[in-house]
Amino acid sequence: MANETQSRDMQVKGRQDVAGAAEQTKPGPVFTPAVDICEDQNAIKLMADMPGVQPDDVNIDVRDNTLTLTGEIQPFENSEETDLMIEYEVGQYYRQFTLPELIDQEKIDAQLKDGVLNLVLPKAEAAKPKKIEIKSG
Repeated sequence: MANETQSRDMQVKGRQDVAGAAEQTKPGPVFTPAVDICEDQNAIKLMADMPGVQPDDVNIDVRDNTLTLTGEIQPFENSEETDLMIEYEVGQYYRQFTLPELIDQEKIDAQLKDGVLNLVLPKAEAAKPKKIEIKSG
């Protein structure tokens, strides 16, 4: 029973410094977005903090039961301005998750608002709980 429960759960691919995990193809820092995951009987919901990322700069890829989130922070400085101090870094967000097979990948919904990416990963009908009626007699 423990193996069945474990295989159905969404697996988070560790929150570590991803810059050292693979060769980068773009210069700049790579950030790991903070993520909250919750579940109800119909879906798994994922909320990822990606401040500074615009909807056109987010990529959500599902392949071989792996969900990959990437987002790029574009520079916002005006070319006519002189920088006096810069603490806000531009770069990329990157995070991966292994999806359980119970997700209906064709119906995943994504929205980005106020720097928070909200994903709804609906469960396939076969994975939803069913109430069994007991007949008497």
